[in-house]
Amino acid sequence: MSNAKTEFISQLQALGYTARELAHDFVAFDYEITVGRFIGQKVELAFQLNVPFPMNAPGGPHFKPLLLPKTGGGGQHPFGAIHDSAIGPEWEYWSRPFARWNETDKTVKTYMSHIRHLLHTIP
Repeated sequence: MSNAKTEFISQLQALGYTARELAHDFVAFDYEITVGRFIGQKVELAFQLNVPFPMNAPGGPHFKPLLLPKTGGGGQHPFGAIHDSAIGPEWEYWSRPFARWNETDKTVKTYMSHIRHLLHTIP
């Protein structure tokens, strides 16, 4: 396991999540959405850790089951740039970079706040 995965999993566990490794450098865990349109829905949430964490934020979230239609291509949040996931067809990948990562404490807790914000801003 890479140091990035180890650190990410350790911080997830400190937040009370039970993480599991998937193929392609992914870490997944069960997640209950606590805000917005999908409040109360239980999903699997995964992140690909193929970049050095915490120096860089993981790529955007991968959700199972699908929450929004896959739009591919570009576009803006909330409905643009939703792609097939490398994990499999039952997953979707939201391309949602954390643009201000370098201005944060670079923790999983902060990254999960970013995810909650994304979920909160879906009409």
